[in-house]
Amino acid sequence: MNLVKSEKLEKSMHELQFSVDAETFKAAIDKAYKREGKKYNVPGFRKGHAPRAVIEKMYGADIFHYDAINDLFPEAYEAAVAESGIQPVGRPEADVVSENLEDGVVLKVTVAVKPEIKVGNYTGLKAVKKVNTVDDADVEAELVRMQNRNGRIITREGKAENGDTVDMDFEGFVDGAAFEGGKSEHYSLVLGSGSFIPGFEDQLIGHEAGEEFDVNVTFPEEYQAKELAGKPAVFKIKLHEVKTKELPALDDEFAKDVSEYDTLDELKASIRKGMEEQNEKQAALAVENDLVDQVIATIEGDIPEAMYEARMDEAVRDFEYRLAQQGLKLDMYLQYMGQTMESFRASFREQAEKQVKIRLALEAVAAAEQIVASDEELEAELQRVADNYKMELAKVKELVNADEVKKDLAVNKAIDFIRDHAEITEEKVAKEG
Repeated sequence: MNLVKSEKLEKSMHELQFSVDAETFKAAIDKAYKREGKKYNVPGFRKGHAPRAVIEKMYGADIFHYDAINDLFPEAYEAAVAESGIQPVGRPEADVVSENLEDGVVLKVTVAVKPEIKVGNYTGLKAVKKVNTVDDADVEAELVRMQNRNGRIITREGKAENGDTVDMDFEGFVDGAAFEGGKSEHYSLVLGSGSFIPGFEDQLIGHEAGEEFDVNVTFPEEYQAKELAGKPAVFKIKLHEVKTKELPALDDEFAKDVSEYDTLDELKASIRKGMEEQNEKQAALAVENDLVDQVIATIEGDIPEAMYEARMDEAVRDFEYRLAQQGLKLDMYLQYMGQTMESFRASFREQAEKQVKIRLALEAVAAAEQIVASDEELEAELQRVADNYKMELAKVKELVNADEVKKDLAVNKAIDFIRDHAEITEEKVAKEG
């Protein structure tokens, strides 16, 4: 590969021209013939056994040239990128400038590159750190949540009440006919949870185990199954069991059972401390977000569309992976939500733009302040990853790109720099109501 031209274009685009010598081109053509020539039928020859010269005479002298160019392109392009020093952020658009057996191939590539970004003032910024206070009601509410988590579900006699859990069979009918997905046996439902169609759960209240009865509802107009939307339905119910939650008493024994503390007062003090620490972390994060927003508002530079597109694609892949972890497929999720892939992908647009701008702005700050991550900081971060994923440190080092991790660490240090050079005032904020 010989780099012929490297030219910066407008709007963070770049043009490269590079050549491949004639001998390399000829060898690639011969390789393409050996691979692709088997596909051609030539009268007088068994399929795949026609000489190259015969195929070229019948189909054109350059029949294998573009296969050869496609084979040569990846390595030649990578070498041209390395020699030019550019940082591509999108797919290259390639054109053949010239190609012949005497001179070889000349290719032209236009590609979006990482933009040159400038940011305005990033020191002396002002922000207000609003820390929510923790009062007795907050602590009591958390205690009640803990109490509910540790409650026992027990079967009881009598009429079902709001908050009870019922065990039931049901089958739904629309216009007298059962519909798909409308039947279940021994289904467990918490009354008041809002899990079913509006009005369904209310009609179970007041019934006892052993009863059989009808529930009449109307499907919402916006119901995901279009064939049922807006239609009245009858559900045949058989109520097997009514269960309620028995809550433990909030006393010292409760504290011993659910925590490391011996008394309820100690548990309450621990809850208060934890909530105060969490509020402090949330307030600190809000300040950082505010400061970063102020910085990205000053960005100057042409950010190529390819960077936003790549981030949107990454967001879709992340979402698809999380769905797969739950045993779901993205296409089925989109069908259920009534979305197309285009509209779903577009929903990440605003998020993608902000994430790209944040990264570029913080990289600009890091570069301006010569902020880098040390080898010790890199080692500590890799050890943290190894501990989180319960992996050997050596294996983590094999899997990750150390240079990219260092860049991430430098970006995080840039946030610290902005925060440490900002004017931050603190306010204690009481919860409304």
